[in-house]
Amino acid sequence: MPKLNGWSRDQLVIAIKLYCEIPFGKMDSRNPEIIRYAKLIHRTPGALAMKLTNFASLDPKIRSTGRKGLSKVSKADKDMWDEMTSDWNHLASEIDHIERQLADNTYIFQDAEESTQADADYTGMTKSTLVEARVGQGFFRQAVLSAYDFKCCITGLANPELLVASHIVPWRVDSNNRLNPRNGLCLSALHDRAFDQGLIAISESLRLLLSRRLLGMKKNRYISDSFYEYENKPVHLPAKFEPNPEFLKFHRETLFCG
Repeated sequence: MPKLNGWSRDQLVIAIKLYCEIPFGKMDSRNPEIIRYAKLIHRTPGALAMKLTNFASLDPKIRSTGRKGLSKVSKADKDMWDEMTSDWNHLASEIDHIERQLADNTYIFQDAEESTQADADYTGMTKSTLVEARVGQGFFRQAVLSAYDFKCCITGLANPELLVASHIVPWRVDSNNRLNPRNGLCLSALHDRAFDQGLIAISESLRLLLSRRLLGMKKNRYISDSFYEYENKPVHLPAKFEPNPEFLKFHRETLFCG
């Protein structure tokens, strides 16, 4: 394959995927996932890692902590970031489409000059039925869990098998933000269920709130150990994709049994 002078759209899509799915502290050229995908998209691990760092410089959460990516970000990077954060469903469609072709060894990356946004049309892939829409659930889970470094934001539980990427605004309510990592919390399976049932919520100051129903179960030691210990304590915030305050407000006002 000829050497690519610029980044094609599809290469940027894969870079965005990795930015979403790899914890911030592991975005370097020695990461096995970066090495593997760099080979697949005909880039060097160093170039791909640098692209991820570039995207970090556009992430408000990363910038709010004083950490920065590269100072010079291309227009293509900025445009891709803006597009990504405005339509997560579409991004997941493109990722799934490219991943399938990579798995089948049928994908040929175009030169950047040949690859334009107008050329890529995946809009019919995942939005016509519920089954198709769920194609991005794996992406959502990985993006949310990696943002929280694979730890429950309430308890700190770090066993991935017991963690859930919990939707703040339910899947059925907001189709536009079903795959938005800022609409997710990394919770243990128990706390995910409690959150979905409105038994707990996150306050405006990002502390754990307990419902009246839970507060009436103080004699239950299991409930006490699982919830009372964390009442009014701040939740652990993610390194990227901090939960949207408006989503948390919706949950408190609509679902929380306060």
